[in-house]
Amino acid sequence: MTKITAAEVNKLRQTTGAGMMDCKKALVEAEGDFDKAISILRKKGQKVADQRADRDSTEGAAVAKINDDNTVGVAIVVGCETDFVGKNESFIALANEIADIAINYNSKEEVLAADFGGMTVADKLIEQTGVIGEKIDLNAFEKLEAPYVGAYVHINKIAALVGFSAKVDKADELAKDIAMQVASMGATTLSYKDFDPAFIAAETDARIAVIEKDNEERARMNKTPKNVPQYISMAQLTPEVLTKAEEDAKAELKAEGKPEQIWDRILPGKMERFISDNTTLDQEKCLLDQTFIKDEKINVAKYVESYGDVKVTDFKRVSLG
Repeated sequence: MTKITAAEVNKLRQTTGAGMMDCKKALVEAEGDFDKAISILRKKGQKVADQRADRDSTEGAAVAKINDDNTVGVAIVVGCETDFVGKNESFIALANEIADIAINYNSKEEVLAADFGGMTVADKLIEQTGVIGEKIDLNAFEKLEAPYVGAYVHINKIAALVGFSAKVDKADELAKDIAMQVASMGATTLSYKDFDPAFIAAETDARIAVIEKDNEERARMNKTPKNVPQYISMAQLTPEVLTKAEEDAKAELKAEGKPEQIWDRILPGKMERFISDNTTLDQEKCLLDQTFIKDEKINVAKYVESYGDVKVTDFKRVSLG
């Protein structure tokens, strides 16, 4: 019987991340052949992977990496089956190692085929499936390139990237704040200008239907009905619509007996409320139109403007689940 030393076992553990007993068994079976022992462990991983192929890998770790000059960033999710494994330091370290590799590639497929210490990333995930005993997958990959890129990771559950048109003074502060906004508020597009008209029409009908159904129930309970908005996006508030809204506001002021000489002081507030009430879709889905999480008095666009001549060019977000 081949004698296996503690040094050989430790070397195999460091290479594969497998447990001490699994490494010792693999080395014994391989009669001390290091490469053969790795192959044995990998085959075990493949067997476990096949057995757990139908499992959900909705837990795990979301991580982000930025290159040295802040012009390229990646955000990935390495998934596993349980929260216990996802919070493990060695699992998070694995996710970060894969992110370090991923920053050099442009797609999830390229990352999986990339080299990871003499094997592909895909093979490493299979190997770790055998080591950990849970399904391990690369669940998400996003890459962003811009003159300046920043990132924010929320307790390894959400990772966000934000790109800017230029590097400005305190760019790191700006990038962290906006990436945090992306992670927290879940915007799907930069601006209402990016919306497809058919999407807005469908969303309008759906939201009105929900409110009207709710109002039927409220009526049965003698409760005050909710307001049914005519519009849900700035894309619908044409100059004609805004002019009509201002005329209606003036009519209200006149009916209330407000002196005409003070209307100019009241109208801006009324128009702000009209726009706010009729742009709910923008506030939910459009990053630049959302209320800034650190100052509810301004939106994200206004906050970005405070840093000078810089614009948000794009953003990405990945999360567990």
